[in-house]
Amino acid sequence: MKRIINTPNAPAPIGPYNQAILIGDTLYTSGQIALDPVTMELVLESIEAETTQVMQNMKAVLEAAGMTFENVVKSTIFIMDMNDFARINSIYGSYFDEKTAPARETVQVAGLPKEVNIEISMIAIR
Repeated sequence: MKRIINTPNAPAPIGPYNQAILIGDTLYTSGQIALDPVTMELVLESIEAETTQVMQNMKAVLEAAGMTFENVVKSTIFIMDMNDFARINSIYGSYFDEKTAPARETVQVAGLPKEVNIEISMIAIR
């Protein structure tokens, strides 16, 4: 059975989608960008601040589904500039235990919603 996951602790969707969908024990998240969930303003002071906001948004979505980053089995990171990879990776990696970190791909793209620099989506399993 499909269960919609929405929390006020992550940005409200800005289109025809939900923050996440839970099917059985598997959670599929929508991509998160660096929108502050309270103000709905972008956090773009630095790539580190932007990545931190994205990960905090993802943490809120995971928690709304009763999960943590330990449940994540797959991540996809979309970035505008591969030159930011090391700084993004440093922040991203701080949310995981390196020994149990999920599978992941990082892809440089031509554009992202609202002209942000990073978007991350995840799949998690209970």
